[in-house]
Amino acid sequence: MSDENDKKPENDPQLAAKIKDSARQIWLAGLGAYTKAEEDTGRFFDRLVQEGEQLENKTRGAVEKQIRSVEDRVEGVRERATGTWDRLEHLFDERVSGALRRLGIHRSEDIAALEHRIEALEAELSMLRDGHRADEEE
Repeated sequence: MSDENDKKPENDPQLAAKIKDSARQIWLAGLGAYTKAEEDTGRFFDRLVQEGEQLENKTRGAVEKQIRSVEDRVEGVRERATGTWDRLEHLFDERVSGALRRLGIHRSEDIAALEHRIEALEAELSMLRDGHRADEEE
C-alpha cells in the first residue's frame, strides 16, 4: 500500500517543486505585467494630455480667428447702421423743423438766439437812456 501512495502525484516532491516554481513564475509574470501596464498607462496618459493640449491650441486659434472675424463684421454692420441711423435722424429733424416753421413754431435754438438779441438790445437801449439822461442833467 505504501507503494501505491508513493506513486500518487500528490506525493511526488519533484512535481510539487515544479508546481511551486510554475506558480512563482506566474506570480512574477503577473507582477511584471502589472508594472508594464502601469508604465504604459502613465505614458499613454501623458501622450493623451499632450495631444489634448495640441488640439486645444489648434482649436483655440481657429475659434479666436472666427471670433475676430465675427467681431469685425459686427463692427462694420454697427458702423453702417449708426451712419444710416444718424442720417435718418438728421433728415427727420430737418423735416420736423421745416414743418414747425411752416406752422409758425420756432426751434428752441431760434428762440434762444432771439432772447439773446433782445437782451443785447435792452442793454444798448438802457445805455442810450442813461446817456440821454446825463445830457439832460447837464
